[in-house]
Amino acid sequence: MPRAGGTASKKRRVLLKLSGESLAARDEAGFDPSSLASVAAEIAAAARDAEVAVVVGGGNVFRGKDLDGSPVSRDGRDRMGMLATLMNGIALRDSLRAAGAGATLLTGLRAPEVCDTFTRERALEAFARGDVAVLAGGTGHPYFTTDTAAALRALEIGADALLKATKVDGVYTADPAKDRAAKRYDTVTFDECIAKRLGVLDQAAFALCREGGVGIVVFDMRAPGAIRAAAAGRKIGTRVVAG
Repeated sequence: MPRAGGTASKKRRVLLKLSGESLAARDEAGFDPSSLASVAAEIAAAARDAEVAVVVGGGNVFRGKDLDGSPVSRDGRDRMGMLATLMNGIALRDSLRAAGAGATLLTGLRAPEVCDTFTRERALEAFARGDVAVLAGGTGHPYFTTDTAAALRALEIGADALLKATKVDGVYTADPAKDRAAKRYDTVTFDECIAKRLGVLDQAAFALCREGGVGIVVFDMRAPGAIRAAAAGRKIGTRVVAG
């Protein structure tokens, strides 16, 4: 049977959530050509096995907290952040094409001279062409994180899983960088993530995926081939599942 809201494609369909920092050099802001090329090559490889949509953050370009104490409103800062994700989306789309993959850029924040506005139908058309769907501009509305945007888009496109690419190899009982006793989960439930406030995604993203029946895989994207392995459904990182 066709997946909800989609087509009868036999390929696994995934939503990859990338941080903006993955497009920059380590511990730096802006863009790094080698990082862009590396990420694009990984996604292009994953797209040979699965239908891939990508939601990218904007932290390498702008973070709202940078304007704490300024006269810029939360609404204004959130819209600046959405524009940052659109910049990253353009960079990722062009890098994917340079890596030999088809790529379509869609945005939640209307920018008609840059690319089409996101709709489920346009994303499904991109998959039908064999393209990676790069989904920028957040939800198009302030007060939502890019994690929440990723969860929302995963539900809209009928994704089989949301893949959260991070700097650690899964979900831990505590921050492993701060607590040497922290232990990694192989599998953890949505209810545990929400009750224990495990911070790999925000609470709204966990709740959306739980209610929509979309499982989450949290993994270290720095490991070679990790994105392709996660997209193909192989065992990697931590799986967040229904209880």
